[in-house]
Amino acid sequence: MTDPNCKPPKLAVEIHGLTKIYASSKKRPTVTALAGVNLCVPTGSLFALLGPNGAGKSTLINTLGGLTTKSGGSVKIWGIDIDKYPRNARSAIGIVPQELNMDAFFTPREYLNMQAGLYGVPPADTKTDEILARVGLSSVADSYARTLSGGMRRRLLIAKAMVHDPPVLVLDEPTAGVDIELREQLWENIRILNRGGVTVLITTHYLEEAEKLCDRIAIIHNGELITSERKETLLSRIDEKTLIITTDHPLVAVPPNLLQFSPLLTQKGAIVINYRKGIIKVNQILEEFRKAQLAIVDIKSEETNLGDIFLQLTKTSPHRKKDPAE
Repeated sequence: MTDPNCKPPKLAVEIHGLTKIYASSKKRPTVTALAGVNLCVPTGSLFALLGPNGAGKSTLINTLGGLTTKSGGSVKIWGIDIDKYPRNARSAIGIVPQELNMDAFFTPREYLNMQAGLYGVPPADTKTDEILARVGLSSVADSYARTLSGGMRRRLLIAKAMVHDPPVLVLDEPTAGVDIELREQLWENIRILNRGGVTVLITTHYLEEAEKLCDRIAIIHNGELITSERKETLLSRIDEKTLIITTDHPLVAVPPNLLQFSPLLTQKGAIVINYRKGIIKVNQILEEFRKAQLAIVDIKSEETNLGDIFLQLTKTSPHRKKDPAE
């Protein structure tokens, strides 16, 4: 556990030049899973690490948790170097794995008490009831794990990672395989933890999840960090916008004065215009519709989303062997 009286560092996780090379074997060639990654996670942030399968996410997280030995570079968790003070560094982080691996005949209360003991937390200092309440499991604290729903089991894994009161929490694909309702519940649990002062780092394949939850986003691909910045900054990188305009009668051809916008005509006679907000204003487009004497009955607007940016950034990244840890 970290000392609550100590001033928190500005960076919860600080990574410089992190490299991991898996040696060749009879079944595979040498694989560079991480190639000089530099990543900083500000204290108090809700941070997303995105990347396709084999990008290096699992190797990076396993390195933070002390499960993978890095080939090079430096890593600090809560200002603690993982090489110089490995036990202290591991005490500053809680990691929630993607797999739901737990003994079916333990109760949530027993799980948390046992985990606290493994971290050397004195019985008098355990916060089992408080943690169970934070993740919404108080009502099933004494039920066997085998009777819990999938969403409850995921919340139990989060609780298990919090028993030693770590200031940094890492969740590996926290909502994989859960339905929409449970996903919303888990998102809210994560927000509550973050508002309580916990720095949260999540890996996810759900871009919507990162866009809704996180204030900062990093993208890793082929073992290299492509970008790491505030969500708003990342989303503003591409200023493309789409307008779908329906007139009072279906169009069979595009009026000549609208051709300057390179529009598309849908099968139902609506006009689709893709434009860049920094170059063309909506009023310019609407003025041309007025000149063409077209009466507009509906306008739909589509903004660039995180998925568009993710695809644009990753498709230009150089090819590299996939990370065997993923």
